[in-house]
Amino acid sequence: MTICRKDVAMKIADYLHHHITLVELVDWAESMMMEADFEDQDFETLRDIISRLGLADVKAFGMTWEDSEGFLSRLGYHTHIIVAENSGMVGAES
Repeated sequence: MTICRKDVAMKIADYLHHHITLVELVDWAESMMMEADFEDQDFETLRDIISRLGLADVKAFGMTWEDSEGFLSRLGYHTHIIVAENSGMVGAES
């Protein structure tokens, strides 16, 4: 399996959207480090980011929002946040 920028960006996005857990992200990254090939043109970037994702569950390393944003930027993507009121909460506070 060959990993490209989009694969890594989509996996980070899945994590940020809560479609996968941190444990699942770390497991995926560890598997990719052992089993996958990285696109030649982005080898160093992909290897660096995936290896860092593989350590995201270690307290000393962790993964912040800024880390995620930086990884996505290095992969050629940008982040866009939308904050919306939870409609179920309207009128719940009195």
